Amino acid sequence: MKYMFITISLLLLAVAPFFGQMEISLSKINNITSIDYKLFWDLRIPRVITAFFTGALLGLSGLIFQSLFRNPMSTPFTLGVASGATLGTAFAIVFGFISFVALFGFLGALLTIIILFALTSKLKTYETSSLLLVGIALSFFYSASLMILFYLSDETQSYEIIRFTMGSLDVVGLTHTIPVVVASILLLFMSLGYKKEIKLLLTSYDNAFLKGIEVQKTNTVLLISVSIAIGVAVSITGPIGFVGLIIPHILRIIYKKSADKLLIQTFFYSGIFLVFCDLISRKLGTASDVPIGVITSFLGGPFFIYLLIRKRK
Repeated sequence: MKYMFITISLLLLAVAPFFGQMEISLSKINNITSIDYKLFWDLRIPRVITAFFTGALLGLSGLIFQSLFRNPMSTPFTLGVASGATLGTAFAIVFGFISFVALFGFLGALLTIIILFALTSKLKTYETSSLLLVGIALSFFYSASLMILFYLSDETQSYEIIRFTMGSLDVVGLTHTIPVVVASILLLFMSLGYKKEIKLLLTSYDNAFLKGIEVQKTNTVLLISVSIAIGVAVSITGPIGFVGLIIPHILRIIYKKSADKLLIQTFFYSGIFLVFCDLISRKLGTASDVPIGVITSFLGGPFFIYLLIRKRK
């Protein structure tokens, strides 16, 4: 079964660049002067690479959040981190800091993490209810702030902001793809390096402390790493929700393993999942591609409700 999933996933990656609004001729993709060549190598290949590594980054980020907070519904999306990165990116667009959108996206994500830590420490708990409520409150605040930026923006800036809020994988060349690839790979190596710590944190903070883990330092390093990665991804693709919620839970059911043993699987299959969602967005028969964030939210919303019901039971 495991090898069948891997085979299907690799086949999906191989065929994904050949699907889209325009048909591509296999005989012309190596002809530099043809439109098929430019379409395939400048648009389709970078898009698939961006989709895979963005999905991998989001899935792994969700797994890390769920492990640190021991909360099955914690993701950068539900806790407001992605919304903070989006607001930072929108701020950069409106006020003319276009060259620093990745930096502002990161700062928005990092600010959200700091607020979450500050508020939960006041509440003396890292439990589910506190974190989710704080995340929801922050998301509403960020949404209101985003509306203000809409009113301050011109037509071009408004379009750019809308693109980010709905999520988009429209990239040209590898200029915007490389930062996502680097951020996702670094996050993977960081999580693998902290594999032992993640395993102990899954039990309790007290147990991890007794085993010699510096809990506060570990939490800080991992959460800042996730913030950097999310900030980079959101500044390029916009917020794409629920990837970090759906894939880690499905993999736990299939593999029946704890989070520390599913880091690589989550990275790989989350990337495959977003490539698959991107294929759906391009093949719905609409005049243009459906924003990728719409597809993942459409799938993730019911899954989130399922988790709530399952947890209550």
